[in-house]
Amino acid sequence: MELQVNVKSKSLYDTDYQLWIDGTVAQLKSGDFSNLDVENLIEEVESLGRSDKRAILSSLIRLCEHFLKLQYWEAERQNCFRGWKLEIANFRLQISLILKDSPSLKNHLCKNFEFAYKNARKLFLDASGLDAKVIPEEPEFTLEQALEEDWLPWQPE
Repeated sequence: MELQVNVKSKSLYDTDYQLWIDGTVAQLKSGDFSNLDVENLIEEVESLGRSDKRAILSSLIRLCEHFLKLQYWEAERQNCFRGWKLEIANFRLQISLILKDSPSLKNHLCKNFEFAYKNARKLFLDASGLDAKVIPEEPEFTLEQALEEDWLPWQPE
């Protein structure tokens, strides 16, 4: 008895990704839709959206983490204020750049704001070693404040 095995040959997508992209772009530009590697093209387009969602959420988590550092980590605040403020500006910039290209991702931020805060709180507590009872489980700032260019939860006097 012979065993039939279907072995899918590796496509250009699997062997040379950049060459696959170049070829796919050329096919799209020339209107050669019948020879497109549609399955992998769909996968790539879907991954683009997931990538932006992950990137914007990651920046929001880090932004919230730095707000908690400013507000609650008194032992490090004076020495780290400038660096933390710079990081906050950087995370806001990353978020704004993604929102500039994809304004609809603001809805993603709104839906995931509390999730981002809770994860930022965990990261902050791990880094600071502070008592979890001292740090609110719900954010004391809004998403709008977080994204506002000049807002900080604490300022030096």
